[in-house]
Amino acid sequence: MADKGIYGIACVEGFMRMCMDGWDQGWHERNGGNLTYRMKEEDIEACRPYFHTPGEWVKMGVQADNLAGEYFITTGSGKYFRNVEIAPAESLGIVEINDAGDSWRIVWGLENAKPTSEFPSHFMNHSVRKAATNGANRVIYHCHATNVIALTYVLPLTDRDFSRALWKSATECPVVFPEGVGVCPWMVPGGADIAVATSELMKTYQAAIWAQHGLFTSGPDFDITFGLAHTIEKSAEIYWKVLATGQPILQTITDDALRSIAKDFGVQLNEAFLD
Repeated sequence: MADKGIYGIACVEGFMRMCMDGWDQGWHERNGGNLTYRMKEEDIEACRPYFHTPGEWVKMGVQADNLAGEYFITTGSGKYFRNVEIAPAESLGIVEINDAGDSWRIVWGLENAKPTSEFPSHFMNHSVRKAATNGANRVIYHCHATNVIALTYVLPLTDRDFSRALWKSATECPVVFPEGVGVCPWMVPGGADIAVATSELMKTYQAAIWAQHGLFTSGPDFDITFGLAHTIEKSAEIYWKVLATGQPILQTITDDALRSIAKDFGVQLNEAFLD
């Protein structure tokens, strides 16, 4: 078997697969969406032989002490998910964070490119999720999930309204995200303001919804993080299909039934969202 080089290393291979999975779902039109992964020590050492002379340090406008010295795989600004397989070194790359936790520099890939414009949002959310999960969470994913975006036009933009609608649309939802989902009102993407607002939500939730924009999910690995986004989007699709019938809803999952699901599956539902 031919040596795949850096593309045969598990973390890079998994990163690329997740990009293509998102593209296949139709969540990444043009250069929409982004993905980052906080590398483990063994990932860094496996990839290090492929690192080039580092680029210049670039300040992010945000700072996190607990991410100083970390390395991230990231998609590139203006790059298309559909091109990840055919032009990976142009579409994604690896960046190192400085000792102050406020700047990045490229050590591999991102040829004639830079990290996603939403890297500050990813960075702040990695910081929050690292702290909230004792280091377990390593993946942050942003996609333009169609049905989720559509719901932001018709549901009140509250954590409670969205969480209840999603929980009650598919039985697995209270098990997959028992804490619910956070909702961020429309904000200009790519800057420090939306990074801070989202990171506040991610102190409580694994997932946040950006009004008229998309979905933001986190997790310990690629499968769980993608699966969370997939579950939320599918539940939103079910909700839309029910609304589209124009018929009154005759039955749904009751709050007591949600509690029964939580008890049987050993999860703690967010009681603030239950009647």
